[in-house]
Parts: sequence; structure tokens; C-alpha cells
Amino acid sequence: MTETKDRVRLIDTTVLSDDWYVLRKVTFDFLRSNGTWQRQSRETYDRGNGATILLHNPATGNIVLTRQFRMPAFVNGHDGMMIEAAAGLLDHASPEERIRAEAEEETGYRVRNLRKVFEAFMSPGSVTEKLYFYLGEYDSSTRIGKGGGIAAEGEDLEVIEMPLREALAAIERAEIVDGKTIMLVQHLALHQLSQGPWNCR
Repeated sequence: MTETKDRVRLIDTTVLSDDWYVLRKVTFDFLRSNGTWQRQSRETYDRGNGATILLHNPATGNIVLTRQFRMPAFVNGHDGMMIEAAAGLLDHASPEERIRAEAEEETGYRVRNLRKVFEAFMSPGSVTEKLYFYLGEYDSSTRIGKGGGIAAEGEDLEVIEMPLREALAAIERAEIVDGKTIMLVQHLALHQLSQGPWNCR
């Protein structure tokens, strides 16, 4: 079987925007499965890679999420106030280092028992970003601040604590519509199911 690198010939790359992150137009030839080459062009948005974490309290069954305004969701008809798991770009740090810091900044909790669960490209048709997904534990003793994010970076987050079962119901009601958050909430629920009787409180 032909390797992917042998099926792609880069022809040209043009930077369309470098204001916030980098938007490029890439022109390339692609070897189709029927043996013919086809000239194509795609735009790629490069904002770097990121990490996200779902904090959960094994004793209470609760999880910690945040609510914040997201302009892209707003211009697509949502009210823009998205309920999400804590997340952030790596900014040249390791995924583990970055997500520990991000969790503290956004939720006010120091993470215990951090565990990487998987990696995923969230929108591979247009965005280069790969996310590293984590689970971590918290309780009242690990609260080191009020959270809320960094005001100088435009962050104004509300910290939300809720039972895992309530989060699952919020997904069904389309109140939680953020992809990474849905993936982590459902992963935690499936993990608990695999450990024994249903115990999502």
C-alpha cells in the first residue's frame, strides 16, 4: 500500500492571515485511489496544539466545568456562553504541564491523579490542532483559588460544579454542545460503567 507521503506533492503555500493565529492556503497534488493525480487546494488554520481536562470528585460523583463566551459559536446562532471542560493551548509546554496550569487558572483547583486518556484532532478538515485529553481528580482540599481564567487574556469564566449524571442529561438537552467536553464526560461515564454498577451520581 502506498504511504500517504508518497500520495501528496506540495505545490504552494500562501499565508492568508497572521493576525490571531495562522491561516494558510495549501495547494497540492493528491494521488487518487484510481492512480490519477488531482490538483487540490485547502485552507488550514494553525493555532498550535492543546490539552483539555475533566476534573471529577470520586467521593461525590461531581465534575467541574466552566462557562465562557465563544464568539465563533455566537456567530453561528448560539448564545455564545459555552459550558466546557478546562482547556488551553500548549504554548511550547508539555501537555501535562500545560493542563495542570490551565486547570488551576480556569477552575481554581489543583489536579490530583492526572491521567491521559486519548488524543484527537477535533476539526481535521480545516484546523491543524491536536488535543490531548486528560482526567484528573479534585476535592475541597485542592481548591487553591477562585479560578475564572486570566482577565488580561480576555477570560471571564464561571466555574460550575455538577453531578456527572446532570452533565450527561445536559448533553442530551443540547445545553452542553462543546465537542471536547462531550467526549470527556461520556468517557468518564463509560469508564465508571466498566468498573461496575452504574454510579454516575
